[in-house]
Amino acid sequence: MLQVSVLKEHREMVLAGLAKKHYANAEADVQSILDLDQRRRQLQTEHDQAQAEANELARQIGGLMKSGDKSGAEALKARTAVLKQEIKAHADELAQVESALQQTLVKLPNLPHSSVPEGRTPQENEVVSEKGQKPELPANALPHWELIKKYDIIDFDLGNKITGAGFPVYKGQGARLQRAMINFFLDEARNAGYTEMQPPILVNEASGYGTGQLPDKDGQMYHDAQDNLYLIPTAEVPITNLYRDEIIPAEKLPIRNAGYTPCFRREAGSWGADVRGLNRLHQFDKVEIVQITHPEQSYAALDSMVAHIEGLLQKLELPYRVLRLCGGDMSFTSALTYDLEVWSAAQGRWLEVSSASNFETFQANRLKLRYRTEGGKTQLLHTLNGSALALPRIVAALLENNQSEDGIRLPEVLHSYCGFSKIG
Repeated sequence: MLQVSVLKEHREMVLAGLAKKHYANAEADVQSILDLDQRRRQLQTEHDQAQAEANELARQIGGLMKSGDKSGAEALKARTAVLKQEIKAHADELAQVESALQQTLVKLPNLPHSSVPEGRTPQENEVVSEKGQKPELPANALPHWELIKKYDIIDFDLGNKITGAGFPVYKGQGARLQRAMINFFLDEARNAGYTEMQPPILVNEASGYGTGQLPDKDGQMYHDAQDNLYLIPTAEVPITNLYRDEIIPAEKLPIRNAGYTPCFRREAGSWGADVRGLNRLHQFDKVEIVQITHPEQSYAALDSMVAHIEGLLQKLELPYRVLRLCGGDMSFTSALTYDLEVWSAAQGRWLEVSSASNFETFQANRLKLRYRTEGGKTQLLHTLNGSALALPRIVAALLENNQSEDGIRLPEVLHSYCGFSKIG
C-alpha cells in the first residue's frame, strides 16, 4: 500500500507511476485520497481539541463542587454535555472517513521502479539476457502431455476424477521426480543462506491483505467461507506474514527464508493451447525464497535472488532467458519484477518458471513491518520474493528437451535425488 505522505509530497511522480502501470482513474483516486486525508486530519484536530476541553472542564467542575459553587458547576456540566456530543460526532465521522480513505488507498498499485519499461502486454517486456543452447529435437518429438502418457508418470484423468481439471496425479517416476526437485531446490536455497520454513498453506484474511493478494486477487484465490481462510497462491504469503506487526532489530537484517508449499490458483478465465498439460494448473508445487531487507540494500538483494534462480536453471541444463517486465505486465504489488523463462523445445515456446520481485515498502506498509534506525525512529522495510522454482513448467521443459528413443535423460544434478538417471 502506498503511503499517503508519498502521494502528498510527490503527486506528479505518483501519477506518472500509476500511468506506467495503466491504472485507470489515477487523478480522481489520488485527489480523493488527499481530500479524505485532509478531512481526517481536520476531524482529528477538532476531536482532540474537544476532548482536551472536556478534560479541563471535568477538572474545573471538581474544584467548583468542592468550593460549593453548584451553579457554576452545572453551567460547566451543560457545556461538557455539548462537548460529548461533538466528540461522538467527530469519532463517528472520523471512522467513516478513515474507512473511505483505506478503501480508496488499497486500490492503488505499487509504483514501478524507474528502470521498468513502458508497455502494456507481455510482448513489450524487455529481454535482459538469454543463456544456454536450445536443443534440436527430431521431427517425431512429442510435447510433454504426450510424453507423460507414454511413460505413465502423470495422470490428468485421475486428477479430474478425484478433484477436477488442473489437479494432476503424479505417479511412479513422476512422483519421485517431483520430490527430488523439491529437495534439490530447498538444499540449494539453504546452501545460499536461506533458512528453511514450513508454513501453513491456509491463511487468514489479514495475511492475504498484508502481502497484497487481497482485495486485488480475491477472485483468484480458493476461499473457505465457513472459516474465512484462503488456500495460498504462493508461499510468499505465509512466509512474509511471519513478520507482520514486527519491528525487526537492524542487526538481524537481512532476513532470508525459503519454503516449499503446494500452491493453489483458480486461474479463472484461462483457456487455450497455452494452458495445456503442465502449462497451467490449479495446484502445483513450488519452492519460494523471501527476503526482508534494509531499504538501501533491497535492489542488491533482488540481483542476488535472480542470480540464485539462474544458477538453478544452469544446473538443470535448461536454456533460459531473463525478462524485465513492463509496467502493464507487472503485478499489483511489485516495483520491479524479473521473469525467468525456460525454452520448451517440443512446444517451441518460452515458459515462465519464476518471478523475482522487489515490493519496496508496499507490502511492509500493509504489514506494519519496520526496523528501528540508530536515532530510534521506526521506518518501513523492503520485502522481496522469488520462485526458486515452480515445478510444473520445469518438468515440462525437462521432459521435452531431453527426450530420446530410449527414454528421457535427466540432468546429472538430479540423479542422486531421484535415484535414477532417466525416465523410461
